[in-house]
Amino acid sequence: MSVSRDRLVEALSELLAPDRFADYCPNGLQVEGCESIERLVSGVTACQALIDAAVEYQADAILVHHGYFWRSEDPCITGMKGRRIRTLLQADINLLAYHLPLDCHAELGNNAGLGRALGVTSMGPLDPGDPTFPVFIGNLARPCAQQSLVDRLTTELGRPVTSVAEREVHRLAWCTGGGQGYIDAAADAGADLFVSGEISEQTVHVARERGIGFIAAGHHATERFGAQAVGEWLARTFDLEHQFVDIDSPA
Repeated sequence: MSVSRDRLVEALSELLAPDRFADYCPNGLQVEGCESIERLVSGVTACQALIDAAVEYQADAILVHHGYFWRSEDPCITGMKGRRIRTLLQADINLLAYHLPLDCHAELGNNAGLGRALGVTSMGPLDPGDPTFPVFIGNLARPCAQQSLVDRLTTELGRPVTSVAEREVHRLAWCTGGGQGYIDAAADAGADLFVSGEISEQTVHVARERGIGFIAAGHHATERFGAQAVGEWLARTFDLEHQFVDIDSPA
């Protein structure tokens, strides 16, 4: 089966509501390719390796979390960016990118996926009045040692994580990717633990001094959930062929 490019974009707009977000990049169709889509590749970042994999798969579209045209970046399509976009255009592949909308979707987003990986069964935005706020919060069924969640994440994500300020955990908050700056918001909300993708030098001291545990589980590793889940949703909805391609990154 196939779906038109316009219908696919429309479905993603209905699902992810990108117009609600004040984001750092354009969300939606970033590079226009063929009009009819049968094969879809999803991935975290629209790097050259992912594009090359999509070309080999003979994909008509790529769906990613990290696309192009970020705020404050050089707008010129030269060098690395030029090579990437040239490959897309030569292969007639559509590039669809959703940043914050793919973090925040309540069921298919990166935060929802990380919450399930942590074993949280009831979760939602830290600010329930603002569905665009990229921090989730929830409770565990029963309290556990922080090390138990370290072990669980190491297994679920397939990579070691960094843990500081060990605590017993019942209530926890999290933000995928580079969300470590939200640790104060998590502490203010009464979380015992905050989980994000990255860690900064000051994060350690904030955790220790505010009495909240912290786990950094990797920017890439914590953001593998959303594009894959939405790709699978599109495949089911429109009977498309879909492949999630994980171009590993230690970041």
